[in-house]
Amino acid sequence: MDTRLIFLDIDGTFIEPGRMEAPASAVEAVRAARANGHKVFLCTGRNYKMTAPVLHYGFDGYVCSAGGYVVCGQDVLFDCPMDKAQSDGVRALLEANGVECTLEAKNATYGGAQMIQRLSSYQARQGGALNSELERWRRAFADGMLIRPLEEYKGEPIYKICYIAQDAASLLPAKEAYGGQFNFCETETFKPEGPACINGELINRKFNKGEGIRRICQHLGLTTAAAVAFGDSENDLEMTDVAAVSYCMANGSPALKARCTHVCPAVSDDGIATAFKELGLI
Repeated sequence: MDTRLIFLDIDGTFIEPGRMEAPASAVEAVRAARANGHKVFLCTGRNYKMTAPVLHYGFDGYVCSAGGYVVCGQDVLFDCPMDKAQSDGVRALLEANGVECTLEAKNATYGGAQMIQRLSSYQARQGGALNSELERWRRAFADGMLIRPLEEYKGEPIYKICYIAQDAASLLPAKEAYGGQFNFCETETFKPEGPACINGELINRKFNKGEGIRRICQHLGLTTAAAVAFGDSENDLEMTDVAAVSYCMANGSPALKARCTHVCPAVSDDGIATAFKELGLI
């Protein structure tokens, strides 16, 4: 079988949202696929700092910050933080309209106490599983997972801003001013007993996960026909535009399921191993 390049989202795909330990079946599948001559990459919205603890499982590279930082082997292929005017400007508009933000630099993530309160409140109302991105942040704050107080931010370059808004109207000023520069990738969740909660992330329109896949394929001298992508949420949609084969996890969003070529079992039901076997990778 020809070499395949496999790209795995982390939260909700390779690992249960917000966790740092992958299911044994997924770990063994990655190792077996690499032993068979295939290359496996992480392709995540996490910044490098939050991705690093997962790298010990063994990967051939990674796409971090939803495509803003791309590494293949030891080679940095792309490194594109926001400029300071962008990050300061959009953050100011969001916060002025009551939107809570976290700032993701390459080696640090900064979040405020109000974000913690909002996540805790939302979880209490939800009473069940959150979408994978919101659950990642809930666990990150609850477990102290590499989150530093927002007050410690000293101006280092920001790759991505994640946010939680109470309603769509509070996001309109930022979207009107910065919609041409950023993709507001978000999920809206309504509860009968409470108001809407909108969580999302600002992704620079200069890149996305799909472009990260394309950069690695080009670097290795292979076409995107060799690429297989796995994801679960809306920030994985662009992966399906590039990879020849795409899988959405059973726990994934309806929008992604509609775009992918396949659906496999959930991350907690050995989905990665099942799909790797189906593809003949292992």
